[in-house]
Order: sequence, then C-alpha cells, then structure tokens
Amino acid sequence: MSFIRRRSLLAFLGGAGLLTLLAASSRAADTSPQARLGAPAPNFTLVDSNGNSVSLADFKGKTVVLEWTNHECPYVRKHYGGNNMQGLQKKWTALDVVWLTLISSQPGAQGFVHGLEANKLSEERGAAPTAVLLDPQGGVGRSYGAQVTPHMYVITGDGALVYMGGIDDKPTTRLEDLKTAKNFVDAALSEVVAGKAVTVKTSRPYGCTIKYSS
Repeated sequence: MSFIRRRSLLAFLGGAGLLTLLAASSRAADTSPQARLGAPAPNFTLVDSNGNSVSLADFKGKTVVLEWTNHECPYVRKHYGGNNMQGLQKKWTALDVVWLTLISSQPGAQGFVHGLEANKLSEERGAAPTAVLLDPQGGVGRSYGAQVTPHMYVITGDGALVYMGGIDDKPTTRLEDLKTAKNFVDAALSEVVAGKAVTVKTSRPYGCTIKYSS
C-alpha cells in the first residue's frame, strides 16, 4: 500500500472513530439526568394505567409530586403496608396537589405491570394518586435520575423542581419506623403550599434499584 493511500485510510478510520465517539457521547447525554434542583422539571408525556396520555405540562400552575414505585419492593411495601403512602396521597390530592405514581420497571422485570394490573394494585392498597404512569422504556425515570423505589420529587406550580430524594429519614423496611420518621415529602409540600422556601431540598434516596431496560 502506498504512503498516500495508507495515510488516507488512517484519516478515514480516524474520522470514523471520531464519529463513533461523538455518537457514544450523544447517547450518554441522552440518558443522563436532566432534572436539577431549582431548575424547570423536565416535561414528559406517558400513558397512564387507563390508556390515557398524560403530560407534566397538563398540570401547569399546580404542585406536582412524582413517586417512583415497584409494588414488589419491600421498601415500597413498608410505605403502603403502613398506609403511609396512601395517607400522603389522600391528604395532598384533597388540597389540589397532583400526585403521579410512575413505574419504570422494564417488561418482565420486578415491579413491571400492565395498566389493568396497576389499577388492581391501587384498588387493593387503597392508593389514591392522581394517575399511575407507565414508563417501561425508562426514559422518564432516567431523565429525572430516579434510582430507587420509592424515589420522590416535588415540583411547584411554576414548574421548578424543589425537592428530590428519599421519602423520609428512616431507610429501613420496618413498619414501626414510620412512627418516628421525618417525612421530607410531607414537609416540602407543607412549605410549598404555605408559600415558603423548602428547607430540606434533597436527601439520600433509599429503596430497591429501579429495573431499567438496558
């Protein structure tokens, strides 16, 4: 092979390598969390458990809670078994707060359900979210950096993300710990509704790892 042909081939391979690197970087950027405290919460549109299309933008002007869940996770079972999660849902939706429960488990993985199954779970547990949203591809979960179940977020009426993290300060599966836990979500919502700044804006999330698709 001549020097000129060899140099041209190397240049081509180098260009191809650069394109591959840029494509990989683009994919990494696409899956990196976009949610930032104090910044506008990433908008999304998902199908709910009744087959309806629901967007975060539909609730402009209202405080919104995002709750990532997996009904098979023992940490989630703690909060539903002790009526903690349902109690919060009922308390705050009665005050015109929107509560969206999201399921980002991939098909076939722990926590994945179809719409009818999600509705049955809500009925059996006495859950009262505004809607249960299905995110089987995990795009919304990844955009928010949701790691575990439950992972909680609070968004103000002007679209700002003001809380993200664990539901409380007791990272256990023990029902009795609900009695002494400091509930960060309840506290954040109380401050938002009162027109105050949120004191605790973030905390360490705890629970079962979300079973995202690869």
